[in-house]
Amino acid sequence: MSSHEPRIDAYIERQAAFARPILEELRRRVHSACPQVDETIKWGAPAFTYQGKLLGVMAGFKQHAAFNLWHGKQVVDADAAAQEGMGQYGRLETLKDLPGKRETTQHVRADMALIEGGATAASGRTPKPPPELPADLGKAMRGNKPALVAWKAFTPGKQREYSDWITSARTEDTRARRVAQAVEWIQEGKSRHWKYQNC
Repeated sequence: MSSHEPRIDAYIERQAAFARPILEELRRRVHSACPQVDETIKWGAPAFTYQGKLLGVMAGFKQHAAFNLWHGKQVVDADAAAQEGMGQYGRLETLKDLPGKRETTQHVRADMALIEGGATAASGRTPKPPPELPADLGKAMRGNKPALVAWKAFTPGKQREYSDWITSARTEDTRARRVAQAVEWIQEGKSRHWKYQNC
């Protein structure tokens, strides 16, 4: 059986009167759905872990409470109402705002299954496309094999740093100087901000 963390008891006691019953009910539901859950404090708010992995977080605010399942985007089909607040259940202002107990149990157990399967939380971000090589930089590196090899070995982020630096030049003279400097650093395998890496 899971244990109750005294810090979470204290957290709930410090919340506004409307939030206390919501947080206590969420806590009961999580423990009911996942008897092996552990409690802790993360980011200053009550959190639940399962098999050492984050399962969910609940929090009380001035005018609402919130519950966020860590794999919520993969578990809960959040509707437009839930977009108003943190977490999949949106702004929780009264106990009536909570979904049914059965639904909460299904969500928690689905999140547990994802943890057991080794899933990671979806970030919701799409990676940026690789940067385009500025034509003048490509031309300057064409005859320089070490620079070309180093450029291809750079991550897209390091390539983007050089591309952005060169394309942000306001004058052709500045751009030409930056291209020459970039080729020199690239052939040495240095990133754009290599001077600051060991600060």
